[in-house]
Amino acid sequence: MSEETTTWRPGEIVPESGIYACDCGQSHHWSTDVKGHRFPPLPTGCPGGTWSLRMDAHPGDGSGR
Repeated sequence: MSEETTTWRPGEIVPESGIYACDCGQSHHWSTDVKGHRFPPLPTGCPGGTWSLRMDAHPGDGSGR
């Protein structure tokens, strides 16, 4: 099993710029986050608890920007 984190809680540091979705399973709560910033709170009324990366802002460039 990988030691790499795949979900982050609101308030944690964003590891990679990209588009993140909450884990509520409704696929409609999205957040665009910038590396080094903190994850925002989940939307009001959202039953989820964490954010997960859905689309990397810099796919395949290896820069980690």
